[in-house]
Amino acid sequence: MAEMKREFERVRGMRDLDHGHYTEITDEKQVIETTAKESACIVHFYHRDFDRCKIMDRHLEALAPRYFATRFIRVFVENVPWLVNKLQVQVLPFIGCFMDGVLKHRMVGFEELGNDDSFATAALEMRLSLIGVIQAAGPTVSKKRGKGRRKGSDSGDDGSDDD
Repeated sequence: MAEMKREFERVRGMRDLDHGHYTEITDEKQVIETTAKESACIVHFYHRDFDRCKIMDRHLEALAPRYFATRFIRVFVENVPWLVNKLQVQVLPFIGCFMDGVLKHRMVGFEELGNDDSFATAALEMRLSLIGVIQAAGPTVSKKRGKGRRKGSDSGDDGSDDD
């Protein structure tokens, strides 16, 4: 019972810190503090006039509620000039993947997503999972994909002879 109470308090504390939401931080110092204290944090550096930044926003907005342990934030590049310089942000969108206060990976533009504006949220989800900034609960099946059945989705027999 005590363990359940501790877990409940931990989750409530994370919820109070906007876990499960995609939030904007406007203060540069707060961005630095947030990335330093979170065990996993995804930071989208954006500009409101860039269409690709708006596309990335939609995908991150969809992912944030699914990965409660990871903090998802966005920062307007004009509000964080020191960070933009320090991280050498030159192409937008720019995603900084922070783990325990350290920048573990940087995603520049849509290079890692096929340089296609119509990439599936599942592609971004898979990439972030491989980086380790989100804990893989399995990639989301995109509605844009084919209608065929997935392997192993019906019966327990996957057709292998490994019995």
